[in-house]
Amino acid sequence: MEGAELRCTVAVEQPVPGAQGPRRRVVRDALVVLGRNELREPVLRVIGGGAAAPLSFALGGGAVRLFTRFAGEGRAAVRLGPGGAQLLLSNCPPAALRPFLRLLRLKLAAGPRRAPPRGPRLLDRPPPAFAAISPLQERDLPCGRRRRGDEAQERRPAEVPGAGRRPPARLSAEQDAVLSAVLSGRSVFFTGCAGTGKSYLLKRIVGSLPPKSTYATASTGVAACHVGGTTLHAFAGIGSGKAPLEQCIQLAERPGVRQHWLACQHLIIDEISMVDGKFFDKLEAVARAVRKRDDPFGGIQLIICGDFLQLPPVCKANEETKFCFQAKSWRKCIQINMELTEVRRQTDRTFISLLSAVRLGRCTEEVARLLMQTATNRAERDGILATRLCTHKDDVELTNERCLQQLSGEVHTFEALDSDPMLVNLIDAQCPVGCRVELKLGAQVMLAKNLDVSQGLVNGARGVVVGFESEQKGLPKVRFLCGVTQVIKVERWVFKGPSGVYLSRQQLPLKLAWAISIHKSQGMSLDCVEISLSRVFESGQAYVALSRARSLAGLRVLDFDPKVVRADPSVLRFYRQLRSHQLLKQDSLHTHSGADDKENWKYS
Repeated sequence: MEGAELRCTVAVEQPVPGAQGPRRRVVRDALVVLGRNELREPVLRVIGGGAAAPLSFALGGGAVRLFTRFAGEGRAAVRLGPGGAQLLLSNCPPAALRPFLRLLRLKLAAGPRRAPPRGPRLLDRPPPAFAAISPLQERDLPCGRRRRGDEAQERRPAEVPGAGRRPPARLSAEQDAVLSAVLSGRSVFFTGCAGTGKSYLLKRIVGSLPPKSTYATASTGVAACHVGGTTLHAFAGIGSGKAPLEQCIQLAERPGVRQHWLACQHLIIDEISMVDGKFFDKLEAVARAVRKRDDPFGGIQLIICGDFLQLPPVCKANEETKFCFQAKSWRKCIQINMELTEVRRQTDRTFISLLSAVRLGRCTEEVARLLMQTATNRAERDGILATRLCTHKDDVELTNERCLQQLSGEVHTFEALDSDPMLVNLIDAQCPVGCRVELKLGAQVMLAKNLDVSQGLVNGARGVVVGFESEQKGLPKVRFLCGVTQVIKVERWVFKGPSGVYLSRQQLPLKLAWAISIHKSQGMSLDCVEISLSRVFESGQAYVALSRARSLAGLRVLDFDPKVVRADPSVLRFYRQLRSHQLLKQDSLHTHSGADDKENWKYS
């Protein structure tokens, strides 16, 4: 029953009279079931872990307290009244823990149900000692809300790094199919053009897997922050991976690194297009050596996401680019390939078709005409200017610094509060906002985190600073293009460091937005964009820049040259080959359960 069962690790602490401390028993891979006993009282039953018999705990004998602060990390506790037992739940998939705690809280608030009157019957059976609990009823809700003033807090999903504050939206059919494939235990590669919800789906996948054995990584620090993880290089612990294999294995065998390799059962890799194929092969060999298993990638389930038609791996000028799908180990590691096709960022069919052509390196006369027409677009509105997307990071920094200096008025400086100031460079690499944010009245800014999706306050939302609070903190007031004017408060980002320890930064979720680099814009949806494509130097770079815009009306392309629209021929062949083997056909999405694990070219 949805919400009434939970698979996790349970530590049961029971007080022992006369003893100095409680008796502690750990049940790993336990099934926790919420039910009722013969008195109609709520009962928690712990099953599994080699226990001789299920452990049952009645919840109706006194005040029960729930501790849910760390639900986003898959942890919670249930204390059975003063001096009673305590159940410590850990390694719970956050997406399963939240509804379980909500159901438990509401059932406790509703109180025990009265059993129907029972007259004497000759053949009457004794009442069951345990029965699965009923789903939420309407009668449960008013009582629960009257008793709990923090019901609104319970309704809100527990904080997951990078997640917004809105309850999770419903997955599309194809997103749900990808999630089902992941939960089946297969290694999955899912792709899709920009704006199809790949990053959103990844967050749902992260929340559906056990935290202790799931490692979320990405090719870049900013992308890793979006999924609450670390960079793939930091997880691997083998540096650049260019050393000989024996030396890489020795690096991975170091105590802190080896522990993560052994604990990892599910490895998530986002923005796979920027991971070098040679590095992927090195990782696969290291995984088998460290874990001492001959299975592909040492038996780790891979969940890989990205679009190879976007940014390629960063290589030196004299080095040949090798994508991950060209790695020798790619085909034996990936069992299922799937594609998201429903574009959610843009709604204009003409713009979607234009982007689809650019993604494939096609620049027809109509595509060129539409893009050149945007040069006269006035994307500015309400004092909010178009953000210029630049190919080079130096151009971004110079543009933002110059424009801020040109504004009159006082500079308001906001310093970040980091969990470990000694690791500020590492935090800078992973956090989308810097350790210092400098603003003035009239500064062009963008949000760097989802604050309220329903109001349009999302990562990439554009705005202008219209004032500062007169209080001591002097927080900025920002008018956004979506029509909302709001005081922006400090937010918190959480991500894993190289040793697996969680790091955090508290800072304003704002960054200067006169300019931003194309690399840093990945995953963003921008309201008004100005793009100069004359310095495009990589395949897919023009597509990434253009696809950040929500609409043609909010896009201004300067000095357009059709030659910058290009796609890597090997990537085009890869996608054609996938489709020729019917790997990405929509009508095959729901039939993956019958696939041959050893042959990834036969989509199932």
